[in-house]
Amino acid sequence: MQISDIESFFNTSDHLFQEIQYPAKTILLNEGQISTKIFLVKNGALREYFYRDGRELTLEFITENQAVASFDSFLNGTASEFLIETLEPSVIYEIPVSIFREWMQKPEFQQQFNILFYKRFSEITARLMSFIKDSPQERYANLLKKRPELLLRFPQHYIASYLGITSVSLSRIRNRR
Repeated sequence: MQISDIESFFNTSDHLFQEIQYPAKTILLNEGQISTKIFLVKNGALREYFYRDGRELTLEFITENQAVASFDSFLNGTASEFLIETLEPSVIYEIPVSIFREWMQKPEFQQQFNILFYKRFSEITARLMSFIKDSPQERYANLLKKRPELLLRFPQHYIASYLGITSVSLSRIRNRR
């Protein structure tokens, strides 16, 4: 979810959220853990990933002004199916589930959150469709077009796992361009 102005998003008198600084490689949520917070990135970068057959598979990169949680876990109290980790030193706003539920009673917050949630749902649907219909080369081209900064910011093995390919395949795709 992208938030155009994270500071104004939290323009509230109650200051019930926490701004926390984390070093790189900090696990914010473990696989199997129940998510109790939404994380909004002020500065830095996070990654959602899981393990399959001993390999890390990246679901998403979350950068400045974006929010993330294991929403199924957060909203339903179920175990998270993935991890959330900082990739860089990061400043994060954390919203506990109790505060989130309280804020969802406020129409202005609910409206803002719904816009963010539907946008994120649309992004996830597009990503799923890309994995079904696009070749790895097309997924790479799409990443170049939509989020080229990720290619400069993160290691190749993370980018490869995000695209659903090996690092060797990613190197071949890059060399063909």
